[in-house]
Formats: sequence, structure tokens, C-alpha cells
Amino acid sequence: MSTTGARPSFFSILLAAAVLPVALAAGAAEGSGRGDPGPLPVRGIHLAAPGKRDLDLALDFIRNALPREGANVLILEFNYAFDFKSRPEFSDPSAPNADDAARLAAACREKGIELIPMINCLGHQSWAARNDRLLAKHPELDETPGKFPGNKGIYCRSYCPLHPEVHRVLFPLIDELVRACGAKAFHVGMDEVFLLADPDCPRCKGKDPAELFAGEVRALHAHLKEIGCRTWMWGDRFIDGKATGIGEWEASTNGTHRAIDLVPEDIVICDWHYEKAHDTPAFFAAKGFPVVGSPWRKPGVALGQLEKVRAIRAGADRDVAGRALGMVQTTWCGFGPFVRAYEAQVAGVAPGKDSPGEAARCFRELFAAIRAAMPAGHAGS
Repeated sequence: MSTTGARPSFFSILLAAAVLPVALAAGAAEGSGRGDPGPLPVRGIHLAAPGKRDLDLALDFIRNALPREGANVLILEFNYAFDFKSRPEFSDPSAPNADDAARLAAACREKGIELIPMINCLGHQSWAARNDRLLAKHPELDETPGKFPGNKGIYCRSYCPLHPEVHRVLFPLIDELVRACGAKAFHVGMDEVFLLADPDCPRCKGKDPAELFAGEVRALHAHLKEIGCRTWMWGDRFIDGKATGIGEWEASTNGTHRAIDLVPEDIVICDWHYEKAHDTPAFFAAKGFPVVGSPWRKPGVALGQLEKVRAIRAGADRDVAGRALGMVQTTWCGFGPFVRAYEAQVAGVAPGKDSPGEAARCFRELFAAIRAAMPAGHAGS
């Protein structure tokens, strides 16, 4: 957490972002000597972890496609699709196991790619009518037990961050994935949390959503630090969706945005926006957080985010500049469908209008732009 006093407001940061391009142009004209900020430290992609049948496909993609594109970070979202041994109720012989994760990790190390496993924490504990395995196995951990039958009328369920047993269940699963992947960083998700401080939760009712959200972030961060891992997470719940006009999906309208001043600043923020390249990377960097831009389906948005990250990195404030780490492409489809769409496009097939096709096109155009600014021979390092 910050120990240097109040952090700057969103609007003061937006004002700085608005004048940044002018300042950069003036500095260049005057020969300011700020210098080339160099290649992006983070050139990543987020994918659903492959199932067993796609393991060989994944290994080939890691060893060949990712180095060719210049990627050096791979976030694999496992959630509970893993054959866990630390908590027997989460075992699943049909899912990838520790040996499979070790093969993925070895391929990443071979190519200089950092593998970051992920479990969605707090929110996203259901999809449509189905509860994910945490609440299926431990319904007592639900923030809203007995409410919303069939999950009707809600987006996704949340676990209760104040339940005394939730971390006793969750932390062993995190630890097991970290060990299996040989990871030094872990992505905790935390996006699109809508069910929080529910008035019928005996532990959370009446509490400040920002305090609850920040408390869970701090608990996860402290545990990951204890096991030698850096925390990564999505950034939408830290953005004031009402004041910025960004809205309730890519930002927060339920009061969690104030949590940004209550959590450690060494968390890497994945700042996802899919319809417009907002100035939020500058917001996070000025607040003290390392940040990466995260697009999905629209190349124009991805390239706009890349431009904003590069502008921060070229700025006069070198501390802020150093926090703009790069880009992480999101995909939101299965590993196999994404890779097959990607390979088809490499072979000359026109991009499909489905999610895998659009994400693959966005990934290729974004990384072509990233590589274009890199020194010769650097893309694979």
C-alpha cells in the first residue's frame, strides 16, 4: 500500500494523459534526450488452460508460434480444471495434472516465456446456470446462498471473502498450481465482481464494498508473497465507472473503485478494455501500479492501447514510465479453438467472425505492431 500520502485522483491523471501526447511531441522537437524506452517488458497472451486432448497442440504453440510472435508471457486460466491432490474433493482425472503442467512449464522455460497460472478469485464462481467447482463442492462459501435459484437474474456468483473457511479451501489449490507450473507469479482474476456486501450475508452485510474487495486482494497478495509469487489481476474493479463514464463492466459502479488506495502497489494490473482504448493505463501507472493493456477482439482498440502504453513509457517521469510494462492479449475461447483459428490465419485463411477468429486476428495484428518497434533479433528474447 502507498506510504507516500494520498494518491492522485482519476481526473488529475486524465488531465495529464490528455496533455501527454503534446508534451511528448514538444520534447522530441526540442531534442529532450529522454531516449527510446526500449522493447516492452511484457508481451503476453491469456488463454484458457488446455485440456488433456489439446496438450500436444499447446506444446507446439508454445515452442513455435509464441516465440515467432515475440511473446514472453503466457497466462493460463486453469480455475478448477485441474486434477488437484491437495484437496481431494477437487480431484479430476480427466483434467490436466501436475505432470501435464510440468510439461507446459518446461516448454515455456525452453523458449524464455514466463508461465503464469490463474484461478478466478472472488467473482466468476458460476456461469449461466452452472456453479463452478468451488461452490459446487462448498456451497457454504457462497456470498448469496439460497438466493437466485438457477442463477437467474445475476451475472456470476461470488464466494464470501469473509467466510472463515474460504482461504483454507482456496489457498492449497493456488499453492498446488504454483508448484506444478514452477510459477513466480499468479493471476487471481477478480474482474466483474457484482455480488459483494450482500445484505443477506451475515458476515458482509452493511460493510463497505471497497473495504471488502481490498481485504480480499490483500489476503491473496499476502499469501502469494509468502510463497514467492507476484500477484497479477484484472483492473476493472479499481476504476470508477460512474465518474469516468466507462460503465459497470469495464469499470465499477458498486463502490469497489476506492479499493485502489487500500491495496499493495506491486500488483500487476491487467487493464482490459474491448470497445475503446481508454486512458486508464496512465491512471494505474500514476497510482503506482505496474500495468499492461489487455485487448480482445478489435485490432483498432488493441493498437490504441499499445499507443497509450508506449506514450507512458516515453514520458518524462521515469518512475511512472517504468510501470507501463506492455500488453497482454485476451482470447475468451478454448485453447484449441484459438490455436486452430490462429494457425488457419497464418496459412492464409481469412479471419472468422467468431470469437476465436477475431481474437486470433487481434493477437496477430497487435504483435506485428509490437515486433515492428523491436530491435532485430529481439522478438524471441
